[in-house]
Amino acid sequence: MQNVYPSMPDTTEDAQRAQAPTPSSAMSPAMSPAIASATTHTATAAASTAAPSSAAATTAAVTPAPMPVATPPARPLTIAEEIDALTDPSFMTSLARGLAVVKAFSDQRRAMTIAQISHKTGIPRAAVRRCLYTLKQLGYADSEANNFFLKPKILTLGYSYLSSTPLTVSAQPCLNQLSRTLNESCSLAVLEDNEVLYISRSQTSRVLSVALNAGSRLPAYCTSLGRVLLAGLPDALLDQYLSKAKLVAYTDRTVVNEGRLREIIAETRQRGFAIVEEELEIGLRSIAVPVRGASGATVAALNIGAQATRVSRSQLEQTFLPALLTAAAELSVLLP
Repeated sequence: MQNVYPSMPDTTEDAQRAQAPTPSSAMSPAMSPAIASATTHTATAAASTAAPSSAAATTAAVTPAPMPVATPPARPLTIAEEIDALTDPSFMTSLARGLAVVKAFSDQRRAMTIAQISHKTGIPRAAVRRCLYTLKQLGYADSEANNFFLKPKILTLGYSYLSSTPLTVSAQPCLNQLSRTLNESCSLAVLEDNEVLYISRSQTSRVLSVALNAGSRLPAYCTSLGRVLLAGLPDALLDQYLSKAKLVAYTDRTVVNEGRLREIIAETRQRGFAIVEEELEIGLRSIAVPVRGASGATVAALNIGAQATRVSRSQLEQTFLPALLTAAAELSVLLP
């Protein structure tokens, strides 16, 4: 008998096919926890490995290179700080302060108040007042209103040195003769406390804006006298001087570069003389030679200064230099 009803699906087989996993759901965590866990762990590890490299690249791209930090120059010590730094039990701080007060006076500041001296030296006002009171009582200083000034008696302190040094005693006639021969001012100086200290001078006309006499001081690095004296120093002492010297430009021609200054000093050693042109003051040209002792060491320096408009550099070398060398040889005989 023919079946007139359509065939019905096997509900059991269809249900099994519907529940069978598809390829896309085979890796589902619900169907395979172990495999899904392994996959997740692998992806996380890869991401964590790549992240630092990417972050480092980004940081390197956006982080600027560190800028060098400039070290501010050390502030030079005041006179009072230099005195206080000397902690030797035998050192007399009060005497050092008194001498510093005396040295504070100059031809630009012949009369000063206690406040001005304190500002210039760094010494407390109370200490300055006691020093001035002592100097006044001993006759080395005096005052008018609030202004203090030195008295002629202060010259006896320097005269003790000048009268006891053979070079200074006999140098003046030699300098006078040299000055008359060349009709120019000449000076004899030594290196003292990193400065040129004039110990004798014969002057025909004033070539500097400041008066120069025995006891006057000028910087060593930009004067012919100073460069000759620096050239006579051992290398260790020259290094010490350059480490402390404050190179200030007095004119637009002043050499303030330490490297260039070393070259000039080396040239001075080789040539045996120094010429400085308008480095200390515009319009001033000078030449200097060493005065040597019996051992050959430079003890002092002898120079001639002239107006640049009147005396040329070639004239300094051809006319003035031979006369300077002759006078320096005569002065060397006086030295031990």
